[in-house]
Amino acid sequence: MAKHGKKYLNAKASCGDQLFAVEKGLGKVKELAFAKFNESVDVSVKIGIDAAKADQAVRGSVILPHGTGKTVKVLVFAKGEYADEAKKSGADYVGMDDLIEKISGGWVDFNYAVATPDVMGVIGKLAKILGPKGLLPNKKLGTVTFDVGQVVAEIKSGKTFFKNDKSGLVHFSIGKVSFDTPSLKENLLAFIKVLNSSKPSGAKGQFIRNISVSSTMGVGISLDVQEAIK
Repeated sequence: MAKHGKKYLNAKASCGDQLFAVEKGLGKVKELAFAKFNESVDVSVKIGIDAAKADQAVRGSVILPHGTGKTVKVLVFAKGEYADEAKKSGADYVGMDDLIEKISGGWVDFNYAVATPDVMGVIGKLAKILGPKGLLPNKKLGTVTFDVGQVVAEIKSGKTFFKNDKSGLVHFSIGKVSFDTPSLKENLLAFIKVLNSSKPSGAKGQFIRNISVSSTMGVGISLDVQEAIK
């Protein structure tokens, strides 16, 4: 069992097992953050799905009103006019064979990858490297598209992707502890709204069942689900 330090244990003792209103809970996360760096504020949502069933998989994207506070690097696999469009939109890396060679050698210094549909046949050889890291362009997420300029611009402005894990949890970052509480609240509610609308038809009962927020090193704070999904 993992051992926690004194600061963590003191923070945990100060909130116990209380259920917090959204704004108060986010304020508590900021109050209890104790690391010496600008921690992320993360949310974990338990959703009512059978994660073993492919037709109940949940994935999507949301543009956060205040961004994530993180600097993201976007890579684009494209040729010709699409490559030019990606560069103009602020993509950090644009290319084909040169990028494939670098990634094949183990380089993955980027946060998102976008590709035009016509090159996906070639990109497929990178699936074993990019797939497990969640970096493979995906049509369902909108990262396989000819509208590369728009997608790059959206990612740079705060568009973030989410999906459930094997235990039926969705983990997501809504900003930094340096954000003010109202901004964190707006980001959280924007995410919850999109997540709630992604309920698979096969999922039964209440979809969003538990919401917990925390800083990177901090304790989990449980939020009032009903308030969050109003």
